[in-house]
Formats: sequence, C-alpha cells, structure tokens
Amino acid sequence: MRMSLAPRRAVAALAAVLLAGGMAACGNSDTGTDEGGSGDGKIVMGFSQVGAESGWRTANTNSIKEAAAEAGIELKFDDAQQKQENQIKAIRNYIQQKVDVIAFSPVVESGWDTVLKEAKDAGIPVILTDRAVDSADKSLYKTFLGSDFVKEGRLSGEWLVEQMKSATGDVNIVELQGTTGSAPANDRKKGFGEAIAADPKLKVIASQSGDFTRAGGKQVMEQFLKAHPKIDVLFAHNDDMGLGALEAITAAGKEPGKDIIIITIDAVKDGMQALADGKFNFIAECSPLLGPQLMELAKKVHAGEEVPPRIETEETTFTQEQAKEALPNRKY
Repeated sequence: MRMSLAPRRAVAALAAVLLAGGMAACGNSDTGTDEGGSGDGKIVMGFSQVGAESGWRTANTNSIKEAAAEAGIELKFDDAQQKQENQIKAIRNYIQQKVDVIAFSPVVESGWDTVLKEAKDAGIPVILTDRAVDSADKSLYKTFLGSDFVKEGRLSGEWLVEQMKSATGDVNIVELQGTTGSAPANDRKKGFGEAIAADPKLKVIASQSGDFTRAGGKQVMEQFLKAHPKIDVLFAHNDDMGLGALEAITAAGKEPGKDIIIITIDAVKDGMQALADGKFNFIAECSPLLGPQLMELAKKVHAGEEVPPRIETEETTFTQEQAKEALPNRKY
C-alpha cells in the first residue's frame, strides 16, 4: 500500500525533529557557536580533579563548584580517580568541546606536554591548580595557583628540629608519603629532608607512600610498627594518612602524640581536632579553598589579560593551642 503525500511529509518532518533532538542530546551544551563556549555568553571551564582521596580534596572540589556557580561560570567537572590517563582523556574531551578555559590538578608531575600542546594549539588557556607539572615549556599553561609544598615540608621539619634540640641519641622518623610522583609528595619530602638535615640525630628510617588516603596511612603505619620497634616521630604528607596511622598506633598499644610525635600537613577539620586533642603535635596548613581565586583567574585569561606565572595561597601552621582556637571557625 502506498502512503499518500501528506502523511509522508508529516513523517519526514517528524524524522527531522527527532534527528535534531538526537543530535542535541548526544552533543554538548557548550557547542552552540562556532567559537565554542556556552552560546549564552557564559565562560565555560573544563576542570579535571585528581579524585576524592581525602577530606582536603573534597573541600577543594566543593570550593571550585561553589565558586563557579557564584561567578556565573559553567563548569564541566571530571573526577580522574587518581589516574593520569583519565585526566588526559578529560582534557582532550574539553578541547573537543571547545571550552573557554581548562583547569586541572595534575595527578603526577610528568607526562603532560603532548596534551597541553594540544590545548595550546586549540587556543584554550590552561590553569594548573594545587599541583604543578614539570614541563620545561612554561608557555603550555598560563599560571599555577596553589601552595608552596616545599615550604610546608620545610616548616614541618624546622618545628621538629626545634622540638628535638635537647634530645639525646638518634630520633627515628618514619614518613608517610603522598601519591608517588605527585608534586606535593615530591616537594614535601624535599622540604622536610632539607630542614632536618640541620640536626644529624634526626634520621628517617622508613619512607613509603600511603597514597594520601586514611586506609593507605593505616596500612603502611602497621608495616612500619612491625618492622621498627623504636619509632619516635611520624611525618605524614597529609592529615588523612596521619588519621589512618592513629588507628595503627593505638592498636599497637602506643599513645599517639606522646609515644610517637605526629606531624602532618593540610589542617582539615578532622586533623585539627586530632591536634586539639593532643593526638597530633603539629600541622602545616595547605588551604583547599582555591575556588574564588581560580574563577577570577579564569575570567582574566579568557579576556586575554596577563596573569602572574605563579600565585601562592596564604597559609600558616598550627600547634595544639592554636588548633583549639581556630577550630570553631574552621570552614573545612
């Protein structure tokens, strides 16, 4: 049976509508113009986060999402689950989507030149947040926003040197490193090592990655305690690993903060509470609240303005009494 002309036209029209709808559903909301962007004048930012490995990272993610909403910036967010290949894939997706700005916190320092060059060739500015890369070509990104990790390690080591001035005999230190190859792990280790070199009796007897997680910190600390009968100090590259280590230390019948001095970095609420309770002894701060500064930088680089190549966040350190004072107003 042949279909009359009118129904055939109706079917064709319906097919066209469905095709257009299907294309819109499969596409991205930021491809509305040939120039890329949102099509409604909004800046579109593609952001690739390391993961959700710690309380610090969760606070950092929340800060970025909230600041983007407040700044009127459309945020395309990706969680790399601590895998570099996931971040590279996300950045390439952002390039294909023609976002206005790409920002990311690199899982590790090395191996970014190829994908960063792809972004540069596409005319999309890149901002590094929290963690740096070791690319020799500094033109591959516009700026770095974050902390001085070497300084954090150095401040931790200098505090320990001061505390151990009157100690006699060797002081045995174990170190819980962050993710292998990451900028904070490399730099905090370096800064701490340089600082304690001022006192020959301060000796790092074991150093291993706990991958910035509580579970990792607990597992590695259990190994340290079994292998080394005399541990005087724990230096953990972040609060979460230190909090995991607390469990292992307590289970081993030792008193954290007294039998083993504990130094950590970050100053998230749980870590600050442990410090206030005397279970930690010292924390060097690393603020995760980078969102507002990141959005301001995004607006500037999108507008073609010059920005400093490195912007550091203002941070401090905490002892037990200082933690007690700061805790009631702590935002993260």
